[in-house]
Amino acid sequence: MKIIDLSIAIENDLPSDPPLQIPKVQYLAHADTAEMMTGYFKGLIEVSDLPGGNGWAVEMAMLSTHSGTHLDAPYHYYPTMNNGEPAWTIDQVPLEWCIGSGVKVDLSAKPDGYRITADDLEQYFDNVGYSLKPGDIVLLQSGAAPYWGREEYLLAGAGMSAAATHWLIDRGIRVMGTDAWSWDLPLALQAEQFARNGDSSIIWEAHRVGREKAYCHLEKLTNLDRLPVSGFQVICFPVKIKEASAGWCRAVAILDR
Repeated sequence: MKIIDLSIAIENDLPSDPPLQIPKVQYLAHADTAEMMTGYFKGLIEVSDLPGGNGWAVEMAMLSTHSGTHLDAPYHYYPTMNNGEPAWTIDQVPLEWCIGSGVKVDLSAKPDGYRITADDLEQYFDNVGYSLKPGDIVLLQSGAAPYWGREEYLLAGAGMSAAATHWLIDRGIRVMGTDAWSWDLPLALQAEQFARNGDSSIIWEAHRVGREKAYCHLEKLTNLDRLPVSGFQVICFPVKIKEASAGWCRAVAILDR
């Protein structure tokens, strides 16, 4: 068995999010917390009684639920799903959805900002000779991954259209993911398109599919270039945050050697 980590690390001040969502991590080393530790043993222990004067290491993090590799719940997309049902928050997403046979869609040769169509997906699967099965987890290698850690990441990679997202859901796919910042086209590029043509249907079009058909997607994956087209399992259980729109995820691929 071989495990490939599909999750990026959450890093302090990394410029791969809008400013409001950039993670802030405060690192407290062992020496920093010695006094804190002795506070639990007043009258019985002093800093000098601790081995080397060391307490415990601990970190304080300020994060968006969409920081790092994460799974978006239907509630992120809209208040309702499946044409009127209350949308699931991340603690309501069925865990059965989060483990399944993985399938990679490599469209990294497309230019940044390319809008992936249903025809693109149909042609891709015809070319690789794979037929999707209900419960498969589809991972998009968008071309954005090489830009991770740089501001350019926010504008990198191909993005999914509403029609392409419908195409996957209609074949029984409930969880899908991308190595880009967003499942859609980068937001700044969508804004440019809207400014040109005034067509509001393009705004967050792939996310909004969840209004009609419940689904989840992973964002900010990595190492998809190390995966074959198929023949691996994906596990992507999200952290259980009550009533949240997303949960951080340690997504992995498991390959039989």
